[in-house]
Amino acid sequence: MESPLAALLWRSLRIYQVFGANTEPIPSDASVLARCREHASERARAGKGWLFMETAGGVHSPGPSGTTQADMYTPLRAPVVLIGDAKLGGISQTIASFEALRIRGYDVQSVMLFQDTTYQNYLYLADYFLQKYSIPVMSLQAPPERLQNEARDVEAMKEYYEQRTEENVVKTVLEHLDQSHTKRLARLDSMATKAHETIWYPFTQHEHLPAKDIMTIDSAHGDYFQTYNAQSPEDGGALRASFDGSASWWTQGLGHANPQLTMAAAYAAGRYGHVMFAGAIHEPAMALAETLLQGTGNSRLTRVFYSDNGSTGTEVAVKMGLRAARVRYGWGPHEKLGVLGLRGGYHGDTIGAMDCAEPCVYNENIEWYEGKGYWFDYPTILCKDGTWQVTAPAGLEEELGRPREYASLRHIFDVQGRERENQHRLYEEFIVGKLEALRAQGRKFGALIMEPIVLGAGGMAFVDPLFQRTLVQVIRRSPHLFTSEPGVRARTEASKQWSGLPILFDEVFTGLYRLGRFTPSTFLGVEPDVAVNAKLLTGGLVPLSTTMASEDVFDVFRSADKADALLHGHSYTAHPIGCQVGLESLAMMRKMEKRGAWDWAKRQGWVAAPPTPASRKTAAEDAEVWSVWPLDLVETLSRRAARVDGVWALGSVLAVHLRDEAGAGYSSTAALAVREALAKGEADGPNGPWNVHARVLGNVIYLMASQTTTREGVEKLSDLLVNSLQ
Repeated sequence: MESPLAALLWRSLRIYQVFGANTEPIPSDASVLARCREHASERARAGKGWLFMETAGGVHSPGPSGTTQADMYTPLRAPVVLIGDAKLGGISQTIASFEALRIRGYDVQSVMLFQDTTYQNYLYLADYFLQKYSIPVMSLQAPPERLQNEARDVEAMKEYYEQRTEENVVKTVLEHLDQSHTKRLARLDSMATKAHETIWYPFTQHEHLPAKDIMTIDSAHGDYFQTYNAQSPEDGGALRASFDGSASWWTQGLGHANPQLTMAAAYAAGRYGHVMFAGAIHEPAMALAETLLQGTGNSRLTRVFYSDNGSTGTEVAVKMGLRAARVRYGWGPHEKLGVLGLRGGYHGDTIGAMDCAEPCVYNENIEWYEGKGYWFDYPTILCKDGTWQVTAPAGLEEELGRPREYASLRHIFDVQGRERENQHRLYEEFIVGKLEALRAQGRKFGALIMEPIVLGAGGMAFVDPLFQRTLVQVIRRSPHLFTSEPGVRARTEASKQWSGLPILFDEVFTGLYRLGRFTPSTFLGVEPDVAVNAKLLTGGLVPLSTTMASEDVFDVFRSADKADALLHGHSYTAHPIGCQVGLESLAMMRKMEKRGAWDWAKRQGWVAAPPTPASRKTAAEDAEVWSVWPLDLVETLSRRAARVDGVWALGSVLAVHLRDEAGAGYSSTAALAVREALAKGEADGPNGPWNVHARVLGNVIYLMASQTTTREGVEKLSDLLVNSLQ
């Protein structure tokens, strides 16, 4: 039975019901939201007044699918009028309901409840919400007790309603909603202009960024931003859905505003806030370290060092590697050491990380930059005209091999099978030759650092895994190529683990299921001595990085002298919020893997049949190479030879390399037209207007799904991408 307050609201505001009672199958959350958006768009186009939606029961009452309403309606980001409770226990229930909404990002505009003369809870709540959150509480006199005589009861209620209407309480609520809505739209409308005058954006030439091109994000949920669309409110409203095509710079993995990650962050914030970490431990940091070490399956890694982001995480790794090599080989503290890496590899924007990359557009104009290393050329993988090919850089076909075609991407990743066919011999000779030449020049190196499989910022270069595997193996068995000091062989043989040089893997982009596996090192069949993770580590919610190292590397820093310690850190090292969110993020993704959440993707031409649960952690898993992007999409795009040079997909990543007669690279503009077509999107999607916010790397346009993107979502994106390449 409806409450008197609800009846009063219905009479004053008119509630539009989205779903009525029927015998149809239970609608999904997506279909409920689609109906809500569709109806809202229709009303907006018609230009007709107010639209209100009443939820049923409390904020955690389940919707049709079983999802609580607080979670189900989050993507709508509608302003809320919270109906409070004035009865005994009502203070607790009202505040708890408010906090449940607040933590999910709802804007509660007003609280309404009855005046209860017995407990006077409304007085407490009015002061509580106004003082703490500046939210007005509107109270109504409670309706009269129900009378047994129906006619008299009707008259009593009629009189009650007339009195409440004269008090204009509901009118006050409406006026407050209207003012808040007007202010919200005005703020959204002005933000791009104000940002253009105030903000200094990363990786942006401001001469090429007019205010009209700045995207204003009102909120985000799942794979989508909700962005302000000032140009066409008549097309269904001022807000539209924008697919987050770069996964928010490669961080987003479990959906924006994921309620489980949100609760994990709130739990840690409520329990710890932030606590200093040096010489201390807390449960989130301990549990996350154990989870990472166990999850990698790497027999070498035993220690976890926490830092704040991928760039500093790689600097820590380099500090570890260089010190380990210097101590083992007996080099003096002032001898100049470099790193070995891959051409186009990039490890971050702090000075130390930049020095680990060759001169490029990211660093060559930085006054303190001094590239310290040697960077190998390598063969890359692309699907061209429907065929997977491994191709050496131009001019290196004799050293690294002529273009070679493979029946599938899975055949390319069968690195051990290719070794049995001696396909690695050319690579081996090429690598040894370069190392011998460098040794003859007297150059010293302290580590190999590289991104496994894909070089992200370097243009989404998809490296032949056999080359990276061969590079690691050659370095490990060749300490003689790095020093001729006597006694080196004895020290190497006495080592517990690393040989040649410490192997550092920068998995900031490629790690933690980005490419379909917990760690991309399993693609290569080699184990690094040091591995760096960030980005997906916290599912895209907060910054955090870890650098895992072997015990052998750790022991190098043991000494009675504090100056020999790894003197690196920051004030928020291992902050509990990040660690707790990281723990929840990894738990969610590992559960998804275990229950076969991505089996639908593997059946899209990549894997004939997904492994059974019993074999999921065996060699069968190591043979799996798949993507959420369908194989036929990759092959279709690759056949557009007039415009497309090649395509690849792995895990959640799809990269389209476009032809550019002026030359590929970061300065290329070949991908801008495709990006603009994706940004235009569709005006009449089933859920209203939508588009794709994508990033480009020179001539490469890439799209990145999350680990929770649905098959339907991928199909929708695929269709738009194909059309955008027309």
